[in-house]
Amino acid sequence: MITRLTADRQACAWQTALAEAITDPEALIRRLNLDPGLLSAARLAAQRFRLQVPESYVSRMHPGEPHDPLLRQVLPLQGEFEAAPGFVEDPVGDLDAMAAPGVIQKYAGRALLITTGACAIHCRYCFRRHYPYGQASAGRSRWPETLAWLRSRPDIHEVILSGGDPLMLTDGELAAMTRDLARIDHLRTLRVHTRLPVILPERIGQDLIDWLTGTRLRPVMVIHANHAQELDASTCSALAALDRAGVRLFNQAVLLRGVNDSVAALGDLGEALFESGVQPYYLHLLDPVSGAAHFAVKEAPALAIMKALAAQQPGYLLPRLVREIPGAPGKSSLTEAGYHT
Repeated sequence: MITRLTADRQACAWQTALAEAITDPEALIRRLNLDPGLLSAARLAAQRFRLQVPESYVSRMHPGEPHDPLLRQVLPLQGEFEAAPGFVEDPVGDLDAMAAPGVIQKYAGRALLITTGACAIHCRYCFRRHYPYGQASAGRSRWPETLAWLRSRPDIHEVILSGGDPLMLTDGELAAMTRDLARIDHLRTLRVHTRLPVILPERIGQDLIDWLTGTRLRPVMVIHANHAQELDASTCSALAALDRAGVRLFNQAVLLRGVNDSVAALGDLGEALFESGVQPYYLHLLDPVSGAAHFAVKEAPALAIMKALAAQQPGYLLPRLVREIPGAPGKSSLTEAGYHT
């Protein structure tokens, strides 16, 4: 049983780890024994989109290996300055789909809330790296408007907490938010999209489990892991705690060149997720956000990887290969014949 003192220590632990995250490219390069020649471009790219990576995540990287799949996700690179046709600041049409302050409504029956712009880690391929969080979030001052919009839409049955990362908010803030949502009769499911169980597994404590499972809303959590190397013992323990509490766990990954664009990497990821009680859900083609074109994997090789993976893995370990097309009524699945929704 987790006591109040233990819960308080857990809260302190993740906040301390966050405060001590590496934000200086030189510190990261030195910490991992990397070529100092990487520093100049890393500093310039970090001026556009800040470096941030907790030490516990860095500890899962291989020192001296510039192609480490975890390092590639966070190290600012010269490639971020390369202009590419079709790569834009709002690649999935979030701003056009804004229905109320901080509310994005694209798909039938669901609404997504931008709860915060804060993240524990700054992934270099982030599709919201240019998002205007200050003007387009469901912040405290706008929360009554957000709730009023949700009450006015009886067709909405699921609310999705997103960001940024919603678990960057305190458990007290999230508990209050969840109670407000549970008072809206037509809402049935609470879905949380988060990377924190992977990046800062100490974030998963009893207070979090209490608010997540403590209302009539069905709790679903979609985590974000791209590589099996991310799933260390502490992450697996945090996911197991959520699983035991009755939280449905899914994973969505992004297909990233030089990170997980191989049958072996995706196969290992699926098996590691399943061992942790997490269902592989989506594998996204990269959203074409400016500054991330060097991560893109073209459709033909992506389909070839999935075909080979399907020949090796049982169906329940296969994520759906998808892309998001602005204005489409749902995620678009890729098949060898093309797209379907």
